[in-house]
Amino acid sequence: MIHAFINRYKRMRTERFLRKTYQYQYAFVGMGQHSLTNLYPVLHYLGVPLKYICVTSESKAQLIEQKFPDVKATYSLNEILNEDAIKGIFVSASPTAHFSIASQVLRSGKSLFIEKPPCRTLEELNTLIALQQQYGIPVAMVGMQKRYAPAIQLLKKRLNKERLINYDLHYLTGAYPEGDALLDLYIHPLDLVFFLFGKPEILAYHQIAKDSYILMLRHPHIVGTLELSTAYSWTDAEESLKVCTRSGIYRLSQMEELSFTPSSRTVSGIPMEKLRPHKTTVEYLYQNNSFTPILSANRVYSQGYYNELATFVEAVEHHDSHVISTLETIKDTYRLMDNLKRT
Repeated sequence: MIHAFINRYKRMRTERFLRKTYQYQYAFVGMGQHSLTNLYPVLHYLGVPLKYICVTSESKAQLIEQKFPDVKATYSLNEILNEDAIKGIFVSASPTAHFSIASQVLRSGKSLFIEKPPCRTLEELNTLIALQQQYGIPVAMVGMQKRYAPAIQLLKKRLNKERLINYDLHYLTGAYPEGDALLDLYIHPLDLVFFLFGKPEILAYHQIAKDSYILMLRHPHIVGTLELSTAYSWTDAEESLKVCTRSGIYRLSQMEELSFTPSSRTVSGIPMEKLRPHKTTVEYLYQNNSFTPILSANRVYSQGYYNELATFVEAVEHHDSHVISTLETIKDTYRLMDNLKRT
């Protein structure tokens, strides 16, 4: 009896996944390491009908068609933009090229998914927003995948019910000589604190070294400090967040583990832990268990890539409204980065 129930459940789960198909066709612009590692595998798993891959040269296009025989490779963006069957375009190219590519995609009338950063300045972002409105583009979404990470979604729900005190964020990597660290790297932690805590205001700012900063930000209901630095190591890169609330402390590590430590009980302001032995309890709200090789244990899922790409395709196919990283929603993130550049 139990085996029949288990087999029926497994069959239903598999059939539910197989029934999830998409009617439109899509294209992808870019073929870098990030795309190959984090984005293409998700699109393949979802079964997204990817018709084109656009790259920068004919020789690279030939290699792509050898590697992916079911996809047409091209080095002409216009070929994709003029294809009526293509309803959505994924863009993950060089950050310096994103604004130009995004502008062309929006003018073509096709829905856009673009990796961060979508542009270099707030002025360019406003231009993209105006283009989306002018051409009536149904979906224009930015790849801020941390907003879609399971741990972040859970933390945001918990914090909405809390009385906040302060937070402490560290985003520490190795040297980044190939680009603009503020725009290419720090956009993630800056957008994350905006997403979790609301519109930020700079209270203090100190540049320790090249591409290394200490910030103090004030949000509507909380104040926090951030250390953003490329003076550490890529091998031991760290992304951590501690949020203190009246009821306890939340700790998030690398998007892979979220815990909560309740505050110690006090009587008339006296901490009871000083009067008698106190055992600290830690509640683990989210942990990525890599023991079982299933989707939810994969890092493309825990980091938010799966949910963001699935959200985009669902929005294109069914006009789903669960997009939480539209062009409009990152304006305050760009305002913050522009203010930091002027400081």
